[in-house]
This record gives sequence, C-alpha cells and structure tokens, in this order.
Amino acid sequence: MLLRDALTSAGSRLTAAGVPSPRMNAELLLMFTLNCDRAYLYAHPERQLRDDEQSRFDQALNQRAHGIPAQYITGHQEFWGMDFIVSPSVLIPRPETEHVIETVLPLARAMTNPRIVDVGTGSGCIALALAKELPQAEIHAADISADALEIARANAARYQLESRVHFHQGDLLKALGNNRLDFVVSNPPYVGESEEDQVQLEVRKYEPRHAVFAGPTGLEVIRRLVPQARDALKPGGWLVIEISGTIVEGVQGLLHSWREVRITEDLQKIPRVASAQKTIH
Repeated sequence: MLLRDALTSAGSRLTAAGVPSPRMNAELLLMFTLNCDRAYLYAHPERQLRDDEQSRFDQALNQRAHGIPAQYITGHQEFWGMDFIVSPSVLIPRPETEHVIETVLPLARAMTNPRIVDVGTGSGCIALALAKELPQAEIHAADISADALEIARANAARYQLESRVHFHQGDLLKALGNNRLDFVVSNPPYVGESEEDQVQLEVRKYEPRHAVFAGPTGLEVIRRLVPQARDALKPGGWLVIEISGTIVEGVQGLLHSWREVRITEDLQKIPRVASAQKTIH
C-alpha cells in the first residue's frame, strides 16, 4: 500500500473507533512504524510500505483503536522540548504540567544553588526539565513506585542528567528525611473518585490509577503533602503543585497559613498550579 493511502485508511479506521484527532494519531503511529518525522510522510506520499511495515502499522492501529494511548504504543512523549520514554508504569506527561515549570523557574533563578524535590516524579519529566534549565540546582526526585523510578532513571541517562538528579523511593517526602529544601514541586494525584465518569476512558483504563485518583475528593494526597512540605522547606521556601478547578478552593484552604498563595490558570483558563511560600518567621 502507498504511504498516502495507508494514512487515509488509518484515519478512517481510527475515526470509526472514536479515537480523537484520528489523522494526527495515524501520522504519529506511522512515523513510529517507519522511524521517520512528519516531513518525511509529506515528502514521500508515493512510498510503498513493505509487508512488515504494513503489519507493524496495523498492529499499532489496532492497539490505538482499542483505546491504548499512542504514547504507550510508541513509548515516547514530548515535554518541555524533551523526548521522554513512557510506559504504563507512569502518567503520560501533559502540556498543562509545563505551567509548573514556568512557575518554578523565575523563583529558582533568583536563588543560588536551590535545592528542589519533585514529589511523585513518574517519568521524571518535571525533575529533568528543571535540571536542564537550572544547572546550578540540586534536584531530587521521589516516587513510591520502583517501576516509575526505573523509567525516570532511564530518561535521566538519555539526557546525561543522572549525576544531577538524585532519586528516592518512598511515599511523598518520607524517603528524603528532614532535608532543608527551597522547593517542593509536585504533580500529585488530584482527581476525586466522584469525578471518575468525567475522566477520559483511556486514562481510566490504561494510565496508573494511583497517579490519577487521590481518593473520594481529590484532595487526599495534597492534604498529606502540604504539612510534609512545610516541615521539609526552609523558611521562605516554595511549594508548587499542579491542581484542577475542582479542588482549587480546597487547596487554598489547606494553604491558608502560607504566604504569597497564587493560583495560575492554564490556556483554557482552568486553575492549574498552586504556589505558596512558607512563612519566613
């Protein structure tokens, strides 16, 4: 089959299966199959797919049509201009989480050698993006999942950042002891089980549940993290966490005794990041 025809057929197949952005998904999976970029697809519409290529493409399409996220099929996801290895052991990095990086950077650049921990690091996307942008920072990354830490370490090695990022296995901040930190940063589980029907089916079915759902209200993990962060941070240190509009008022309540509490909205005007500074005195 010609490359052009394969893409057209794949788009129709994914449309029929109810996959969002079917053309983009078809292109992504064909680029994965052929190990090429999008420019190659458009430059070679008459290219004939070999039988083995067609077979691999069909297999990938079949997985996507059944709801498996494209990132778990290809094993990759872009974040902060970096290419991250992902697997079903970790949450797929999302563009909205880049607002966490954007919030931390100006605060951290005003400090000398800031000490930062990324709690619930997953693929390592937050910790490694910060390590890339802040060469003078001391970066720690913690996760309760050994499988997630294996992925995060692999991503660190790909970017030659393994000597810059210190990995810890444990629940929230417990594995770090009493570190005097300048930043506690996290994209914690913040979806309430009562909201489960509003979460995309493929997220509910394929992404690690413990990384998405926090408990009945969505505040359960953050409620534990806030006092641990207060204990671990230096006076004047910052807590920066990803949130949603559903829990914003609850999060503000948990941070009522902190200074400089700020809520940053994403491009859809949804509250996305809460930041707060530990009192200096």
